[in-house]
Amino acid sequence: MKTMNVTKAEIVSTVAEAVGMTKIETEAVINGFIYAIHQALKNGKEVEIRGLGSLRIIDREPRKARNPKTGATIHLPKRRVPQFRPSKDLRKAVNQSNPDK
Repeated sequence: MKTMNVTKAEIVSTVAEAVGMTKIETEAVINGFIYAIHQALKNGKEVEIRGLGSLRIIDREPRKARNPKTGATIHLPKRRVPQFRPSKDLRKAVNQSNPDK
């Protein structure tokens, strides 16, 4: 099964058509939306979008890992990573979709 990625440009086109705005206006809104999410996460806040899911930052402890290409052991330092948790509505919609399309 081949995965088809949706690009930001395609999202801009779809949203512009759905709301009746130009692509330039829609792209500005989407860029502002992305900026607001970045800032909230950067400032330690959780972002919740009803019907879609929530984003938060989690701390990952340092650990040893293995480079799959060389087999060498590497050290991964403590780091903060974003985590997405889908909403019940999104999980339900995904499970009802037809994967063959």
